[in-house]
Amino acid sequence: MAKNIVIIGGGVIGLTSAWYCTQRGHQVTVIDRNPMARDGCSFGNAGMIVPSHFVPLAAPGMIKLGLKWMWNPESPFYIRPRASWDLLAWLWQFRNACNAAHVKQAAPLLRDLHLASRVCFQELSSEFEDSFSLTPNGLLMLCKSEQALNEEAETAELANSLNVEACVLDARATAKKDPAIEMDVAGSIYYPRDCHLSPGKLMARLQSELSSKGCRFLWETDCKNFHLRGRQATAVETSQGSIEADEFIICGGVWSSSLGRQLRLNLPMQAGKGYSVTLEKPCQQPSICSILTEARVAVTPMGSSLRFGGTMEISGLDQSISRSRVRGIIRSIADYFPKFKPSDFANCEPWTGLRPCSPDGLPYIGRSRQWENVIVSTGHAMMGISLAPISGRCVAAIADAEQPAIDNFGLLSPDRFCK
Repeated sequence: MAKNIVIIGGGVIGLTSAWYCTQRGHQVTVIDRNPMARDGCSFGNAGMIVPSHFVPLAAPGMIKLGLKWMWNPESPFYIRPRASWDLLAWLWQFRNACNAAHVKQAAPLLRDLHLASRVCFQELSSEFEDSFSLTPNGLLMLCKSEQALNEEAETAELANSLNVEACVLDARATAKKDPAIEMDVAGSIYYPRDCHLSPGKLMARLQSELSSKGCRFLWETDCKNFHLRGRQATAVETSQGSIEADEFIICGGVWSSSLGRQLRLNLPMQAGKGYSVTLEKPCQQPSICSILTEARVAVTPMGSSLRFGGTMEISGLDQSISRSRVRGIIRSIADYFPKFKPSDFANCEPWTGLRPCSPDGLPYIGRSRQWENVIVSTGHAMMGISLAPISGRCVAAIADAEQPAIDNFGLLSPDRFCK
């Protein structure tokens, strides 16, 4: 039977959830705290679909690496010290998850989610007439040093054992793979099943298609609290009044934790600030997206423009731009692509967005055991675009009392940090 569904959050996770719920015949309302002309995490990211990213953020060695980078103002990772119990609790949970057993358990699940999402993107590209420039050219993990290449080769070996194809390339083979751009690297790992797209175009098309199918959007609308009866939420109280629904889906990104607290849900989350700069007319244009491995910078061709994005800055809900972090991104580019100069970026306005990061590096997707009609889909960190359609499809299935056809889906439970 058709339901009235309220989705809180108009980012890519919210819009894909709305799309698949609408496809099942439900009446959907999307509520977002931002204006329609927004520029959040779903817009300025690198636009990559990455089956190669099956290792969660919480992995062995991350704490040591983070401490090493902490004292460099241009480094790819930074935690701003502040008096916050939520931050301390998150760091403790992150520490507990940084182990090999967690990676072994999470990797097959992340692989399956990314590969299923890739199929969804192919279907959407066909249905939307290739309006968001889906490009299945693979991804290059570019390594400046032999040491980095050897370390990435170990990840490639693990990838192949999980049936995620990965090829180790030397410098000559890397140059041959993408001759449109000059590179100065020791080699690379090529992941042929990765893809890239234009996130802004994807968001615009999703919003347009949803509007044409009767989805209602409430912009600049804050959610204040929920009306509860027994084990159900009956309505959400907003700045535009009370809105009733049969199902409520929380897709509020970094603000999902505070929404969850209104429902007595424990969704530990920290905002991982990321930056990007986009060259409209680059001196060279690669055909394959890449990651500058040591610098942790993602590089994505988007039509005639070229986007560079990176950093993970844990600094609370602070959307100010750190010029030193942006300089770190820009300075690293010439190390890998010699034709580019810092002066090329003189007129580029940097973008920043807040990624929702769970402490174990896995998103929260599922129905809470406390409430019969509340579903959560958030905490995707740097994998928001990549996992958006499969997350939306799973959410729509759950709303219809179906179990998503993904092995070990319970690892994503929104109750996993509840006592």
